[in-house]
Amino acid sequence: MEDTVLIVEDEADVVDLLRYNLSKAGFSVLIANDGLQGLEMARKNRPDIIVLDIMLPGMDGFAICKALKKDPATEWLPVVMLTAKGEMSEKVRGLEIGADDYITKPFSPRELVLRVQALLRRLRTSTRGETLEVDVFEVNKSAFEIRLEGQRLELTTTEFKLLTVMIERRGRIMSRDTLLFDVWGYQNAIDTRTVDTHMRRLREKLGRHSSRLETIRGEGYRFNALTDT
Repeated sequence: MEDTVLIVEDEADVVDLLRYNLSKAGFSVLIANDGLQGLEMARKNRPDIIVLDIMLPGMDGFAICKALKKDPATEWLPVVMLTAKGEMSEKVRGLEIGADDYITKPFSPRELVLRVQALLRRLRTSTRGETLEVDVFEVNKSAFEIRLEGQRLELTTTEFKLLTVMIERRGRIMSRDTLLFDVWGYQNAIDTRTVDTHMRRLREKLGRHSSRLETIRGEGYRFNALTDT
């Protein structure tokens, strides 16, 4: 069965380039030419992955990504942002609101296809192993769900992946660079502040269990499996 890619892009030449290369790679391709249409199609069609421009008529890509990640029905949808905005602050902003990857224009169509394939492969590999229970935490990878004391945590896709990695490697100190590679797929650190931002949000969602995510000064983070809560 073909994977479906939703392209949300208003530049006709870019749309044609993406459609051709993704179709050639075996993807089924959907097209939205403005932001509002893109959000509607994402919610209606539930594609396997979204390639999302930022500067769009009607609704920009940041707003679309944020809306998708706040909705439990679409928060699991992987998003690759494709944009002419190459500033580091823009990349960090995109990752912080839940984007899974960020590619700047001009881009190599071959690289984009490979990164889309790699992202889907990484997400699907991470769902194997299925369930993991660590005291009051229960991770269900196939459902992209983590429960704390029986209550489902409302997590974005990136938050789910980050907390899952921390729980799986409990007791080990994880550097920010390692987390950027294992969770976001970046071999070269773009800005480790995005890890700190996601950790802060995870702690807020863990409530009285927030101390389980420990900051190790100068080293990174550690999930403590055994602690008084």
